[in-house]
Amino acid sequence: MEQVLQQIAELRNEIENLQVTNAKALEEYRIKFLGTKGLVKALMGEMKNVANEQKKAFGQAMNDFKVFAESKYEEWKNGVGDTVAASDIPDITLPGDAIAVGSRHPISLMRNRMVQIFQRLGFAVADGPEIDDDWHNFTALNLPENHPARDMQDTFYISANPAWLLRTHTSNLQIRAMENSKPPIRIVTPGRVYRNETISARSHCFFHQIEGLYVDEHVSFADLKQTLYFFVQEMFARPDDTVGRGKDVKVRFRPSYFPFTEPSAEMDISCLLCNGEGCSVCKKTGWLEILGCGMVHPKVLDNCGIDSNKYTGFAFGMGIERPALLKYGIKDIRLFSENDVRFLKQFTGAI
Repeated sequence: MEQVLQQIAELRNEIENLQVTNAKALEEYRIKFLGTKGLVKALMGEMKNVANEQKKAFGQAMNDFKVFAESKYEEWKNGVGDTVAASDIPDITLPGDAIAVGSRHPISLMRNRMVQIFQRLGFAVADGPEIDDDWHNFTALNLPENHPARDMQDTFYISANPAWLLRTHTSNLQIRAMENSKPPIRIVTPGRVYRNETISARSHCFFHQIEGLYVDEHVSFADLKQTLYFFVQEMFARPDDTVGRGKDVKVRFRPSYFPFTEPSAEMDISCLLCNGEGCSVCKKTGWLEILGCGMVHPKVLDNCGIDSNKYTGFAFGMGIERPALLKYGIKDIRLFSENDVRFLKQFTGAI
């Protein structure tokens, strides 16, 4: 204990001889003596090494020293005030630090661009749940239980209630729109969807879709084709294409099958990465499938309470990732979800 008391006396003497005249010196004093790792706290920790009969005397001496150190700090603090050394004042005439500018994600850019194109044709945007029931995701779309077409989409079901699932397409929003609205209906439904697929350069277990629906009297397959022709020409127009507006992109329709449309088709465009000459992305064919489409099946209209004898409609759906891959020349879909800043910052100012 005698050694510690001697140390306290020496520190007290040191404080009495200090000359604190500026804020920097005051802060240095606070850190050295009163900080969480300062000398006052360190000395108080010596209490555990003091014999029981001496603890009272040691505690009194330690408390007196602490009060003295804190009073000197307050005294100097009042004297120094908030003055700052001239060397610490920033030069406001110097250029400021550059602020890093962020960028939109390429999927967001592509989604917004698609929506803008369809809005010019009179389509409104519809939104809805990503977790939905079997009726809206499958049954109302003419896929009753045990229908073989359900195997086309490997679904994530909610384990606590298998009647609910992560939507496999945004068609559930089309069903909700037809249930809650009367024709004419003209909507697009962008959003995230989920399928239990192996992750690779060409596929992922979650991705984004945009689907379109138009229901009215006398809607024909010709209306569908012209809508999609316009979309392709606008979507894939090159920045310097002020006249052709993307008309160099070839389009073809192939007969297909979807339970919710009849007739059904898949639409291909000429590969933009190889200009139709054949590459690994298009599997040497020169063509890339970008969407499925068709006339809304009468049973789907009936399921939603719409008179299929009076109204017809068309629907289409496409992934957002694949057009983004084509638009920006990206060859691996996994890059979209890795959050690599080196990749994302390339799209600053992109449209």
